[in-house]
Amino acid sequence: MNYFTEQGLTYTDAIEKVKIKYGENIQILNRKSIMVGGFLGLFQKEGVQIEGIISQNPFQKKNPKLEEEKEKLIQAAKGNTAINEVLKVMNEIKDKLDESPSNNEQQHENIKKVEKILQRNDFSFSYIAYITDKIKKNIALDDINNFNYLLKKVREWIRETINIYPDNPPLTTPKIFILVGPTGVGKTTTIAKLAAINAYRTKPLSVRIITIDNYRIGAKEQIEKYGEIMSVPVVSAENTEQLKKNIALFSHDVDLILIDTIGKSPHDYKKLAEMREILAACGTTAEFHLAISAITKVSDIFEIMQQFESFKYSSIVVTKLDETWHAGNIISALHETHKPVSYITTGQSVPHDIKYATEELFLEHLSEFNTIN
Repeated sequence: MNYFTEQGLTYTDAIEKVKIKYGENIQILNRKSIMVGGFLGLFQKEGVQIEGIISQNPFQKKNPKLEEEKEKLIQAAKGNTAINEVLKVMNEIKDKLDESPSNNEQQHENIKKVEKILQRNDFSFSYIAYITDKIKKNIALDDINNFNYLLKKVREWIRETINIYPDNPPLTTPKIFILVGPTGVGKTTTIAKLAAINAYRTKPLSVRIITIDNYRIGAKEQIEKYGEIMSVPVVSAENTEQLKKNIALFSHDVDLILIDTIGKSPHDYKKLAEMREILAACGTTAEFHLAISAITKVSDIFEIMQQFESFKYSSIVVTKLDETWHAGNIISALHETHKPVSYITTGQSVPHDIKYATEELFLEHLSEFNTIN
């Protein structure tokens, strides 16, 4: 089974594109309205995005009656039967094909149960199709009948799709860690947590914070208060030149510079471009990381990741994981975009509610998987 995503100005347009690429054997699983085309957010038009699968059921068995009818056709051709007789047999075969059950009707009951569990955990349609395909290709029919075994295997596969960002020492000093992301995901609090866990680790690092969020009411005061409590110096920069000066000031005696950025809508292309221009002052060795809230629906996660791709971020920082028990949305997005995850935040407390990401932390936030024996 293969899955696809396609866009078009209309639903019909998107369907036609899919049929040209993959033929008629398609099943549409999801559709949504999107904005397509344009330049820097201007002149965009409303369009449609569809997701679906192209599949053939590996459990489908040959129909003995159908095989018998095909043999009749072969024999008719060999015996030089009149063309009308051949056409008659062909039509009989076509009728048998039309009456044969669909692939969906032959879907194994336990596979359907797995798909329902994945849906309840907010996995994307394409991720569910990926897992279903792995089941059909890798598990024998006798083992599929054992639902507990099947669920264990699916849990293992989910674990394998979670890519953890390596916690390697910085190649250059100071390491510059820039956190970007949309409004409301908790970037400032996350920066404070990162400062705390690095400043108070077993081998403490010398940490500085630079904020360029001088527009949100109270943002500068908030991060300065955190810095005061943790004894971590905080400075602000309003433009490229100020940011360059601050980085140069810290470059000789600091291990880590954390940069708190302005929360921006992924649709605000102009503001995102302006922020990229300011952050260019950090140099080519700076690391960008994208903060995404765990309670964001999966379609919006894909859009956020796409719109911030121009920052060339190294990893995802997942915030607010404590606010959901269904992390399938984040796991789906990480897998399908091949992005690793570095940190996870699980509350508002500084510095306690932040952890370096592990596969198990995500698996703990899936329902109906942790009760299997």
